[in-house]
Amino acid sequence: MSSQHRAATASPFKQPRAVWAVAFACVVSFMGIGLVDPILPVLAEELEATPAQVSLLFTSYLVVTAVAMIGVGWVSSRIGAKWTLILGLVLIVVFAGMAGTVDGVDGIVGFRAGWGLGNALFISTSLAVIVGSATGGFAGAIILYETALGLGIAVGPLLGGVLGGISWRGPFFGVSALMAIALVATLVFLPPTPKPEKKVTLLAPLAALRHRGLLTMGIMALLYNWGFFTLLGYAPYPMGLHDPLQLGWVFFAWGILVAVFAVWGAPWAQRRFGTAPTLYVNLLGLGALLAIIGLGVSSPTVVIVAVILSGIFVGLNNTLTTQAVMLVSPVERPIASSAYGFVRFIGGGLAPFAAGKIAEATDQSVAFYVGAAAFLIAIPVLASGHKLITAAESAQTAEPVAPTLEPIGPVRGEGRPVLVAVGATLDADEVVDRAAEMAAAEGAPLEVVHVRETEVVEELAIDAEEPEMAAATVRAHLDRLAARGVTATGLVLHSVGDHASAGMVLARYANEARVRTIAIGSSPRGRAVQLADGSITSAVVRNAGVPVVLVVPGQEPHELSAAALTQLRHA
Repeated sequence: MSSQHRAATASPFKQPRAVWAVAFACVVSFMGIGLVDPILPVLAEELEATPAQVSLLFTSYLVVTAVAMIGVGWVSSRIGAKWTLILGLVLIVVFAGMAGTVDGVDGIVGFRAGWGLGNALFISTSLAVIVGSATGGFAGAIILYETALGLGIAVGPLLGGVLGGISWRGPFFGVSALMAIALVATLVFLPPTPKPEKKVTLLAPLAALRHRGLLTMGIMALLYNWGFFTLLGYAPYPMGLHDPLQLGWVFFAWGILVAVFAVWGAPWAQRRFGTAPTLYVNLLGLGALLAIIGLGVSSPTVVIVAVILSGIFVGLNNTLTTQAVMLVSPVERPIASSAYGFVRFIGGGLAPFAAGKIAEATDQSVAFYVGAAAFLIAIPVLASGHKLITAAESAQTAEPVAPTLEPIGPVRGEGRPVLVAVGATLDADEVVDRAAEMAAAEGAPLEVVHVRETEVVEELAIDAEEPEMAAATVRAHLDRLAARGVTATGLVLHSVGDHASAGMVLARYANEARVRTIAIGSSPRGRAVQLADGSITSAVVRNAGVPVVLVVPGQEPHELSAAALTQLRHA
């Protein structure tokens, strides 16, 4: 188990003021795109602009975000996460406020470009800052970030509708004011963050695209974003709703589905069906919905229902595409994220403007057919990298860990080992010692295993710990055992996804290594969390073909089974 448990007894919502300041800014940032959707028809009408001209609000924002993604790692590795985040906040405050002061579309488009630059800098560092500053442990920080994500995506369109009902300038001034509050709070409460030891080169993300897996996932995401932003940037027009608040309610319902399926639906679908199969169905579903909008473009009801339902697929796709990128990428996570972000945002930026131009030259329905085609073309592109994804999902990144002390006694036991899964918990030493006793009683060798997690949250990914820290966790146990004359082997495994993904990686390794028993400690977050669906323990028990023993200090170890999990969960 990973270091997510090191402060697990703390509530994820009992955090320092610095964490709350950044979390508040995250909520406002996630409002960014959805906030302007309710005012698109009003902007077109009051500023006497065509839908294609108004859609440039998305194009300038996303194209600049795409280009900025190349350089965010370069900036952050030189000035640190805190000042990168603050620079992003300053740019958002200034350019969002300026966008509300102009009287023409061209001015808004220009200031939205600056807003996109600020958003790229902020989003690229916000999750890392929350994780680094949170006192609720890694798991608690992720919960807090997911909460901010859900609130921002869902509330953004509704707030945009309320403010847009007052004036089309309202959403711009609203974002600027809210981000100014977050900026002041961040400056006051967030302590200095250390600069990364390793500096990232400016062209590292572009160089990373030479790797086939990363480039394939990037092109697939570009096509997906083309279809997605056709939906987001052009669908408000055929809805026939000129009241910003009514449009706000539509996209509020859409945002609720996006948030729910990004946070809870995607991990479940990935465990149940796998990453690639879920993405195939997702892309097909989105293509079908855009085709339905094209066929029923003259019916506002058809368009509204289809847009709301698309939130299911969008939530699933955002998380699972990021997970696929992290699985196949051979480069470091920040570089992979920047390279992937650069390619996908290009598609999102060009699509709304192209949709408007296509509609002007032909018919509204044709713009949606082109978007549907982009989703469908993404399927064979994804299929070309199918083997890479499935191989990465099933492969184990096993990193042997050697003790720094020489063993005093001989290796104990032969044949199939007892595996003990360890994390940075307070009782980890007692759990390992008890597992060593079990191995000695059975005349079996002992293997100490730790899973290093890369957590995926919607379109972002973050490492729970550095590889060196994971290895140190295992080595400390090996050294302690070696000093007592007990020889054990150690491994660090790597998982991408959520906690259940870590459990599945552990279970697959145990099956392939033919271990005789898996010993696992109790979670300091309590029995309900440990035994819930989607937990590490639950995933190990359901996927391992060997006995799984729960080791609780002061109690006799007892075997867990799928049936026992259900009974204990309700005990």
